Amino acid sequence: MDINNIKIDDIPTSAEELEAYNKKFNKPNQDEINEKMKEEREKFLANQPSDKEMEEKIIEQLREIYDPELPVNIYDLGLIYNIECHTDEVSLLKKCKITMTLTSATCSFSQVMVDLVKSIPSRLSGLESVDVDVVFDPPWSQDKMSDEAKLAMGLL
Repeated sequence: MDINNIKIDDIPTSAEELEAYNKKFNKPNQDEINEKMKEEREKFLANQPSDKEMEEKIIEQLREIYDPELPVNIYDLGLIYNIECHTDEVSLLKKCKITMTLTSATCSFSQVMVDLVKSIPSRLSGLESVDVDVVFDPPWSQDKMSDEAKLAMGLL
């Protein structure tokens, strides 16, 4: 194939023609494209928080959410049992799962508190979503409260 006869509006019909076309018009080949995408992905990931750093940022946000019936945030109140974060392979953003409970299964503000926890991604860069799992086993008790929460409630 004569590379000089290829025109910009030609449509390559074989791998050989595509290679010649790309060479003439300085188009990257698939290996170059893959390498560039890999570099961009690594660069993007290097600027994202680690799973542990994201968990810490979520804890900061949880400490801003107060139980409407108590003068204590839901994290120090001991309502958060677990936080697990991972990087989504497609979006490259963090997705986290928060396992929490409520002071009572009949808590009238339960949906409000769950919605506030689910809204955390709107306030944190790099966090795509939060899945909230509300459990009642083990049941919440005052033993789960931090010392600061116990002090705020006059229990210490």
